[in-house]
Amino acid sequence: MNHHPPSNLGRAVTVVLGALPFTVITLLVFNTWPPLRRWDLSVATEVAEYGATHQNVVRFWEVVSAVTVPWTARGIIVVVAAYLWHRRARLLAVWLVVTAGAELGLAQAVKHIFHRPRPVEMLVEADGWSYVSGHATAAFVLAGALGVVLPSVRGWRRRFRLLVTLPTIAVVWIVSVDRVVLDVQYVSDVLGGWALGLAILTATSIGFGLRPGLRRRRRRTITAGDSSPLRAAVIVNPIKVGDGVAFRRKITRALAVRGYDDPLWLETRIDDAGNAMAKRAIEHEPDLVLVAGGDGTVRVVCAALSNTGIPVGVIPAGTGNLLARNLHIPLDLDDALERILDGRDRRIDLVKVHGDGLDTDRFAVMAGLGLDAAIISEAPPHLKAQIGWTAYLVSAARNINHPSVQVRIRLDDDEPVERRVRTVVIGNVGMLQANIPLLPDARPDDGLIDVVVIAPRRVTQWPLVFWRVMTRTKRTEMYLERFTGRKVEINAAADVQRQLDGDGIGMGRWLTAEVEPGSLVVRVPKRR
Repeated sequence: MNHHPPSNLGRAVTVVLGALPFTVITLLVFNTWPPLRRWDLSVATEVAEYGATHQNVVRFWEVVSAVTVPWTARGIIVVVAAYLWHRRARLLAVWLVVTAGAELGLAQAVKHIFHRPRPVEMLVEADGWSYVSGHATAAFVLAGALGVVLPSVRGWRRRFRLLVTLPTIAVVWIVSVDRVVLDVQYVSDVLGGWALGLAILTATSIGFGLRPGLRRRRRRTITAGDSSPLRAAVIVNPIKVGDGVAFRRKITRALAVRGYDDPLWLETRIDDAGNAMAKRAIEHEPDLVLVAGGDGTVRVVCAALSNTGIPVGVIPAGTGNLLARNLHIPLDLDDALERILDGRDRRIDLVKVHGDGLDTDRFAVMAGLGLDAAIISEAPPHLKAQIGWTAYLVSAARNINHPSVQVRIRLDDDEPVERRVRTVVIGNVGMLQANIPLLPDARPDDGLIDVVVIAPRRVTQWPLVFWRVMTRTKRTEMYLERFTGRKVEINAAADVQRQLDGDGIGMGRWLTAEVEPGSLVVRVPKRR
């Protein structure tokens, strides 16, 4: 069954429904609804009378209170978020941190807005206002995030979800009962805390595009009327995917529930970024090839699969992930996998390129010579592994005074133009990391090559260049020029660094690039 993402109206309605219980409880509490008020007071009175004669019970719940403070729940969430970040589930990690931050901020805001006094006969000392229960809100968010949303979004099996869900629900009950038994908050304060936690989880889940339960699909049954099971090949750069065993298990399970046989699993080597693996995948005659690795691995595999008609699904696993970004594939592994496997096929262009000392090759994203190639080639590998694409900022700072070079540029059959430049970039797509629109008009399926020439003469002119890029300025000026064509030839007066899709290819003086329209089929997310 194909999944159709909810519309904007559907998401808005879901958020409103998630906030409705908190709104209702708050109105009942502060309009002093008699049944709720009587319930609050009777429970508080009974607890106070019981606690006065059972000091050992009170001391036990004091210990529970000390252990289950809201900061404990927030700390657990941060630890899990750090683990997910390490496992490259970046979207889920950020979602957890944002959810914990929202819980902290909103719970305190509600307390200071409503100023509800605590019960008169508290059994222990407690400061602050009573509504809402910060303990109950934090515990509910912890249980909802780690016990309900996260296992469902990440596609855990049912028994594993139960192993996580049941303890977290128990924690919510223990924390909430503790608040009432110590008579430091009313029952309605706890109910309001649960409702606020529900509202926070709903809003953040919808805001981050998380859709619990969508991965629990039924395995396709092959009947006599069906064709044979689908076949897939997976090409992986093992250095880029972290826990390879868990990664393989996740991919295999996701394919299986969509009717695929066990995939052909191929790993790249130090001496081969994916060319031999792609050729073997072609021999397998798959219905889909998944490639997980850096931009270099993706480029090699896509080049090998050009003009075969076999769809390629790009799973982001590298430093730049530029093709995935430009095809609107999420960078979170689970989300990317779902969007690709349930996506649509789209034909895009590749660009054939050759130059001095370079065999004929192809790229899908960008090629360049000059400063951009120097930045890519000199980015410290250990920083790329630790901090991702921001390592390029370190390399950019080191190369800020990279020398300019005289180049001759010829597009199609036009007369060549000469420029003294810092860098020339040839693009099949337009967006860099952090959504920097280097080539704002570039499209991967327009049958054209886009070229940008960047030529500030002094370091002090770089801020102006950056401003022109970020504001998508289209006017031509001496610091920033853009050209469009089907073929481009670039000749430099001296040897300069060159790169293809984020891989340095060594020094040289010329590059020739020509578009190959619609030569690659890629699997992309469905339109919303």
